[in-house]
Amino acid sequence: MQLGQCLWHHPAGFGVGVTIVQPGLIRTEFGETAAGAVPAADGEGPYAKFNASVAQSTKQVYERGPLARLGGGPEKLRNLLGRLDDKRIWGTLELLEVRQAPEAPRAAVATAAPRASLADAWDRELAKLAPGWRDLLCELELDSSDYVPRAALLGAPLNPTRRHDALALRFRVSDGGGYGTSPGMARRSLERMDAEGITGRVTVLHGLADTDRAATQGPVWRIGGKSV
Repeated sequence: MQLGQCLWHHPAGFGVGVTIVQPGLIRTEFGETAAGAVPAADGEGPYAKFNASVAQSTKQVYERGPLARLGGGPEKLRNLLGRLDDKRIWGTLELLEVRQAPEAPRAAVATAAPRASLADAWDRELAKLAPGWRDLLCELELDSSDYVPRAALLGAPLNPTRRHDALALRFRVSDGGGYGTSPGMARRSLERMDAEGITGRVTVLHGLADTDRAATQGPVWRIGGKSV
């Protein structure tokens, strides 16, 4: 845009006009290319798990994130060029370069172990708790900022709060009539996120047992001097 404005300013005195064409986001297989550039995660070495996670997150940003939702396919560019033709704006269109991801790295990414579902992770967290628990403070840490709005919507029954210093949502669960959703509702909300490909980690931060309400809806959690 800035280059086009400079080109418009300098030759304007000579009667030369400049037209800037911005087709916007175009969906391509760049996600595959970017993921293929990550070193292969073959299950060995200290960075194998990290590389697999980076490759998966990078691919999902392009396949399920805003680039996929806002971008268009080749037909979007074709429609734009058609409108330029209708206005009799002529020019030359050239394909400068085509890149394809190497086959071997892509195969390595495809065989990486998938992350466990959020619902299964929730079941494992509950299995760690002592019998008779009553109130839980939980956190859902998301793998991408693209997931935050949708996860908050799908998790509305959890009444989540956003952690602004991390890609995470906090929510409360109660098994004894206190403040918080039920364990079953928490699982169903996480299942909805799994169905839309939202990935992350579920953690029970704090838990209480043998609690009774005393003129409140349940315990008040205070972390870092603030009620949560």
